[in-house]
Amino acid sequence: MTKESGKNMRKIIHIDMDAFYASVEQRDFPEYRGKPLVVGGSPNSRGVVATASYEARQYGIRSAMPCSMAAKLCPQVLFVPPRFDAYKAVSIQIRDIFRRYTDFIEPLSLDEAYLDVTTDKLGIGYAMDIARQIKEAIHEELLLTASAGISINKFVAKIASDMNKPDGLTFIGPSRVERFMEGLPVEKFFGVGKVTAAKMKQLQLFTGADLKRLTEADLVRLFGKSGRFYYRIVRGIDDRPVQPDRERKSLAVEDTFSKDLIHMDAMEEELGKIASKLASRLKKSQLKGRTFTLKIRFADFRLITRSHSLPYYTDDSEEMLAIARQFLQLVVAQDPMPIRLLGISVSNFDNIPLTPSQLKLF
Repeated sequence: MTKESGKNMRKIIHIDMDAFYASVEQRDFPEYRGKPLVVGGSPNSRGVVATASYEARQYGIRSAMPCSMAAKLCPQVLFVPPRFDAYKAVSIQIRDIFRRYTDFIEPLSLDEAYLDVTTDKLGIGYAMDIARQIKEAIHEELLLTASAGISINKFVAKIASDMNKPDGLTFIGPSRVERFMEGLPVEKFFGVGKVTAAKMKQLQLFTGADLKRLTEADLVRLFGKSGRFYYRIVRGIDDRPVQPDRERKSLAVEDTFSKDLIHMDAMEEELGKIASKLASRLKKSQLKGRTFTLKIRFADFRLITRSHSLPYYTDDSEEMLAIARQFLQLVVAQDPMPIRLLGISVSNFDNIPLTPSQLKLF
């Protein structure tokens, strides 16, 4: 990606911190260094792994894995509780490093972001050099490592950042993008989960090249509106801009219980706590929403969600609890399986109330 690139060619960097939470813990506490480490939960808890150090990953431990399973895979693994205030503070420092080069920064989480450096503040001109300097600054100033992917669009840059972790630096230039997409396994495509990947493989679609042989109409017929995305992205077309003022899409509170909940009274009590905490976060963020979603994970790890949209915006805990409670009662009546997790999320934010009307769920 050079200064002579086409007029409309963008230079996009995706920065992804390496095992972020675990790396911060190992940096701050020397006794954790070089040892298999898990952030989140404990071996006897119902929690899941938030982040695993690279030493722990050698044993097959991965994010979102139950902590009990992680302990079985590596009996000597160390479990430490998360320190989100510390991670947020480091994330702010990382963001400050980004701002030396560009103001076009789209954070995806505490540990990753897109940067558009088509025009950079320092006039460096070469995205590879900018990414290298950012990685060096993070390492020298914060004693952490990051991986960077560089390309002409967000989709390819994000995939590239994951290719040579940890401490990776991967550039996929304009002339390589389409060939790169052709060789990409279908499960690496955005939005392709296990079910869709299995369907694709049943249809003998294993790589981007296989998808590319189908027409857009064929892809839409087989995969709905996502087919249009597959048709474009396999040809290296992704026009999504880096959005510096990326708005929060949703806010959620959930809890995994130390023991499965069996009785409705206990479920509703926990749901009340969750609704109260969510309302507090909404008020703190000066947000109101109108779409509320109940999340339930059963003891057998099945996950279901139920959503309802109000005709007005609210941050009231009683209203969101009423929605969640009615959904919960319906679900439990149909499936009395014990529950290990409950959560409520809110989306469709706006601070301008519509005309209030009577709450009618069903």
